[in-house]
Amino acid sequence: MRYRILTLNDISPRGLERLPRERYEVAGEIAEPHAVLVRSADMHGLKLPATVRAVARAGAGVENIPVEEFSRRGIPVFIAPGANANAVKELVLASLFLAARNICQAWSFARALKGDDRAIEAAVHAGRGEFAGFELAGRTLGVVGLGAVGVEVANSAEALGMRVLGYDPQITVQRAWQLSSGVEQALSLDDLFARSDFVTVHVPLNEQTRGLVGEHRVRLLQRGAVLLNFSRAGIVDDPAVVASLDALRLHAYVCDFPSNLLKDHPRVITLPHLGALTGEAADNCAIMAADQLRDFLENGNISNSANFPEAELARLPGSARLAIANRNVPNVVGQISTHLAGAGLNIAALLNASRGEYAYTLLDVDGTLEPRLLEAVRAIRGVLSAHLI
Repeated sequence: MRYRILTLNDISPRGLERLPRERYEVAGEIAEPHAVLVRSADMHGLKLPATVRAVARAGAGVENIPVEEFSRRGIPVFIAPGANANAVKELVLASLFLAARNICQAWSFARALKGDDRAIEAAVHAGRGEFAGFELAGRTLGVVGLGAVGVEVANSAEALGMRVLGYDPQITVQRAWQLSSGVEQALSLDDLFARSDFVTVHVPLNEQTRGLVGEHRVRLLQRGAVLLNFSRAGIVDDPAVVASLDALRLHAYVCDFPSNLLKDHPRVITLPHLGALTGEAADNCAIMAADQLRDFLENGNISNSANFPEAELARLPGSARLAIANRNVPNVVGQISTHLAGAGLNIAALLNASRGEYAYTLLDVDGTLEPRLLEAVRAIRGVLSAHLI
């Protein structure tokens, strides 16, 4: 089978190379695509044809994708968590130094100097004391969210001589293994904020995290603390932060989300969404997205999906594979088995996994799956999509 892939953005060639041309047709305009590769294009309101089996985003967030709508159609949405982690980590580390040493303010002062070199030298000696900073070693960094980025930030900050507190009640086993043993566990978010000289947030924006850093938690920060946000704008309550800066409680706020409230404040450093904006990160995200998409289309496997469970089943030689997305309701697998048995087909391997209200099943059968059998499976109540791999 030759798969058709619709791209909604310019995708890194390094990623597209993972889709061999003998099996994949990739284009920005293509009829009846089997899948979509997207970076930042807004897919809300976009009508996808019935042929689409999956959407893969070359990035970590899904704000531009109507995930729930696609879930109801049985379309997995793949993301690339961790592919841009190093890029974000490096910018966070740079921002620690920018804030601690007042580098941006000092640079602006130096650029505004007038007169001959002797006059400039005199002005430097007279004004430089205003930009005296402090060192990172020995200071405490609180890291909220210990996913791919948070773990890298925590480990690197510890290597700089900082004391590091971490908080993430949903940390995965994989990330826990990667985390330095020197990183201390905060008892709660309030505990982390109360004990930190710096706090950096690395969590997705959702209903639970919107306004996570509000007036209450900003007040918990030690006087002279620095707050960093390279996740999403809505996680931090900007008016509460500005009020604390104006009251000389917070030393600085560094974020990736300029606004009229923030961009001209003398103790705020706003950057234009630079977190993952490196060539390496674009390559890594595209490669991960393309690999996941290919494994799904060719094998039915799911990894790093925003809406369906992880599902990976080794292929059995000589078998036919059925991939089914369904609502997580009783007896769907039983009804599928009944249809297969009625067709005289033996199940050689089976994997079923669920995640919230959705489930996913991979079935390898001995023999040939007829089109009428596939239609019968699709007609089962609760089945959202079914494909023969």
